[in-house]
Amino acid sequence: MTKRISRREAITAGLAGAAALGACGDGTGGTGTPEATPATSPPQTGSGVRAAVIGAGAFGGWTALWLRRMGAEVTLVDAWGAGNARASSGGESRLIRASYGSRRIYSAMVARAHEIWNEYEARWNDRLLFPIGMLRMRAGENEYTKAAVPILRELGLPVEELDGDELARRFPQINPEGLSYGVFERDAGYLLARRGCERVLRQFVEEGGTFRRAEAAPGDLAGGRMGAIRLSDGSVVEADLFVFACGPWLAKLFPEFDPPLVRPTRQEVFYFGPPAGRADLTEEGFPTWIEGPFYGIPATRFRGFKIADDRRGADFDPTDGDRTPSAKGIREAREYMEHRFPGLRGAPLIEARVCQYEQSADGELIVDTHPEADNVWIAGGGSGHGYKLGASLGEMLAGQVLGEREKEPFFGLARLADL
Repeated sequence: MTKRISRREAITAGLAGAAALGACGDGTGGTGTPEATPATSPPQTGSGVRAAVIGAGAFGGWTALWLRRMGAEVTLVDAWGAGNARASSGGESRLIRASYGSRRIYSAMVARAHEIWNEYEARWNDRLLFPIGMLRMRAGENEYTKAAVPILRELGLPVEELDGDELARRFPQINPEGLSYGVFERDAGYLLARRGCERVLRQFVEEGGTFRRAEAAPGDLAGGRMGAIRLSDGSVVEADLFVFACGPWLAKLFPEFDPPLVRPTRQEVFYFGPPAGRADLTEEGFPTWIEGPFYGIPATRFRGFKIADDRRGADFDPTDGDRTPSAKGIREAREYMEHRFPGLRGAPLIEARVCQYEQSADGELIVDTHPEADNVWIAGGGSGHGYKLGASLGEMLAGQVLGEREKEPFFGLARLADL
C-alpha cells in the first residue's frame, strides 16, 4: 500500500460509490437524519459475515457491538484496550449536546444516541449518561447558536433561549459580565467516557464477540479488497469486512492519503477543586457549559470542576507524545475560570491530563470506504466532538457495512477533495 491517494482521487472513488448505492439524506447535501433502527431488534443481516473492527473507542466499540447484534462474526482489536489513557475516547467524561448550528444530521444523531444510552443503561443497571443540561453562553446572538434552536425543537429536544438578565438570575454562579445571550439544552449533559468504552466492550464479549489486545496493521490490497490484517503478536485476522476506527492513528495506518486523513493535536484538560460545601458548583446545581473556546463540566461524581480549551493545539504523537500539562495551559484556564466563575477563585488544580483531537481537514466525521478497497471502511475524524455520537454512529455504520443503509455523503471522503 504505497500509492499516494490525493483528495481528487478520493472524490472520484467516493462519488462512484455513492452513485452505486443511490442517494441518501434529505437531498440537501447530506444534512438529513440517518434512518434509525430500533436498538431492541436489529436485523440479522450479518449472519455468516466475518468482520474485523480495529479500535475499541467510542466509534469502534459501538460499531463492533452493532455488527455482532446484527449477526456478524466480529473480532475487535485494540492495542491498549477500550478507553485506554492514550485514546481519544479515554478520560473521565465527555459532553453530550445536540446543538450543532444548522447541521441537523449531528443533532439527529445525538437524539438517537440518547435513546441508545437510555436502553443500555436500563439493560446494564448502570448509569453512564447524566442529563444535567448544557448552557451555551455568548456575548450576543450569532447565526450558529440561533440556527440550532428550531432544529432541536423539531427533534423534540427541550431548549430555551435566555437573555443576559435571565442568565444572571438562573445561574448566579457565573459572572454575567459581557453576556447577553444563552441557549440552554435541558437534556444535554455528560457521559462517563472511559467507563462507557469498557461497558460497551463487555457487552460485545457477552454477546459472543472476540476481543484481541494487539496492534493491528492493514493487510495488502488485491483486486480492490483486503483479505486480512496483521497483528503485533505475529498472527493475522482474516475477514470479509474491515472497519478501521483508530482515531489519531488513522493517518499512520493509511499514509497513502495526501493530505493525511487526520491530524492529531495536543489538547489539555484541567480539574479544579471547588470549595467544600459549594453544591452550586457541582452537577447538583450547575449544568455543563460552553463559552467561546472554553467548555466544561461542573464538579461531578466527587471529581473536580472540569475546564478544557477547544482551540486546536500543536501536532501530537498519540503513542509517544509527552502528556505533561503546560504552565501556559493552566494559566489560561485559571484566568478564564476565575473571571467567569468567581466562586472558584483560588481553587487548587487537583487533576490534569493531556489528550488529543484527531482533526479532519474540515472538522467533520469521516465514515466511508477506502477508495481502493470496497470492503475496507474508515471511521474517524472525531475532531473533538465525536464521543457523543458513538452509539448512533456505530448503529449507522454497521448498517452501511452490511449493506442495509446507504452511505452518507456528508461524512464521505469526496467532500475533502478540494480542501
